[in-house]
Amino acid sequence: MKILVLNGSPRVNGDTAKMCKVFKEAAEEKGHEVIQIDVCRKNIRGCLACEYCHNKGNGSCIQDDDMKQIFPHLKDAEMLVLASPIYYHNISGQLKCVIDRFYSILYPKAPETLKKTAMFLSSGDPDMYDGARFSYEGDFLGYLDLEDLGMFTNHDADVLEKIRHMADKL
Repeated sequence: MKILVLNGSPRVNGDTAKMCKVFKEAAEEKGHEVIQIDVCRKNIRGCLACEYCHNKGNGSCIQDDDMKQIFPHLKDAEMLVLASPIYYHNISGQLKCVIDRFYSILYPKAPETLKKTAMFLSSGDPDMYDGARFSYEGDFLGYLDLEDLGMFTNHDADVLEKIRHMADKL
C-alpha cells in the first residue's frame, strides 16, 4: 500500500514526529511504501480561491510552490496520515495550507486509490482536540468518505504502541 504522511510539526523531535516515526517504521516493516513529507520545511502558500484548478487548470493548481512535490504522492496514495501539533485549538497553519490546497485534486472527490486515513495529534492540553477532530471527521471521513483508521493523540495511553498496532494491521 502507498501511504502519504503529512507532518505539520516544525519540531523534529517532538511528539508528533515520534508518532510519525513509529508509524513509518511499522508500516515499512509490513512492506508498505511510506512517503513522509514534513510540510513545515516546505514553501507552501495558501489557496487563492482563483478556481484555475477547476477551469483552465483541469485539476492543476496555478501556484508554483512546493505543493507540486505533494500532489503526485496524493494522487496515487492509498492512505493519508495527517499529523500535527495543536496550535490555537486546531492543526498547525502549515498543514492547514496543504489541506486547503487539496481542493484542486480532491474536489469533487478523492482519487480512486485513496481509501484510508488516520490522524496523529499532539498537544500540551488533553482537551484541545475538538477543532482538529471536527475537520478530520467532516472533511476526511464524511466528505471524502475515507475509512477511519483512528485519531491518535499524545495523551492516549500507550499511543506509540497503538499506532504501531494500527500499522501492523494494514
